[in-house]
Amino acid sequence: MLISVIIPALNEESALPAALRAYERQAAPIEVIVVDGGSADRTTEAAAGQARVMKARKGRASQMNAGAASARGDVLWFMHADSVPPADAAGSIRDAVADGADAGTFRLAFDHASPFLRFCARCTHLPARCIAFGDRGLFMRSDVFDRIGGYADIPLFEDLEIVGRVSASADFRFMPQTVITSARRFERNGALKQQILNSMLWMRYVFGDDTASLTVKYPPHDVNLNDRGAARVRPT
Repeated sequence: MLISVIIPALNEESALPAALRAYERQAAPIEVIVVDGGSADRTTEAAAGQARVMKARKGRASQMNAGAASARGDVLWFMHADSVPPADAAGSIRDAVADGADAGTFRLAFDHASPFLRFCARCTHLPARCIAFGDRGLFMRSDVFDRIGGYADIPLFEDLEIVGRVSASADFRFMPQTVITSARRFERNGALKQQILNSMLWMRYVFGDDTASLTVKYPPHDVNLNDRGAARVRPT
C-alpha cells in the first residue's frame, strides 16, 4: 500500500526541511509531493531531492487537489508544510485502512510550551469532526477522495468542509498519535488574541458565512511568511 503525502507550500523554505526529514523516518512505501503555490523564496529548492516538487495555482485547496491528481498512492495524506508527523504515522494509517477506515486525522500539539496552547491542543483528543483542521493532517483512500470530488475550491476552511463530506458517508477515524505543528501565528499575534479570532471565524463558518468574506480577518497562507523559521519539536 503506497501512501502519497501531499504538502501545499507557499514561502516555506524555513519550515519544510524539518517536516521532510520526518517523512524520511516513515515506513516505506511512501511518496512525498510538495505543491508550490508560487513562492517568492527558495521553497522549491528546499524540497528538491527530498520530495517530488510541482507547481499549482495558489490556494491550499487547489494545491492539494493538484497534488492528489498526480499522486500514485492508494492513500492520500494531506499535511501542512509546518507540521511534523509522528514517526509511526504511516504505519498507523496503513493499519487503519486495512481495518476498514476510509479517512481519518490525528491529534495535535504545538511546538510551544504555553499552557494555553497545550489546553487547546488537548481539545483535539475529542472525536469531533468540527475541529478536524488541516494542521492535524488528513488521510483518505484515493478512491474515496475521487468519489467525493476532492477539496472544494474555497479560500478557507477547506479542511472542515471535506471532513464533513467524507465523514457523512465513510468510515472516519480519529488516530491516537500526535502531529506537532507550528505555533508561529500564535507567537506573532498573541496566543489568546489569535485563538479568539480563530473561534470567531470558526463560528461564522459553522453558521454559514461565506468563506471568502472571512479571509479579510484570516488571509489564506498568511502564516507562510517565514516569520519564525522551522518548527521546533517539543515533548507534549
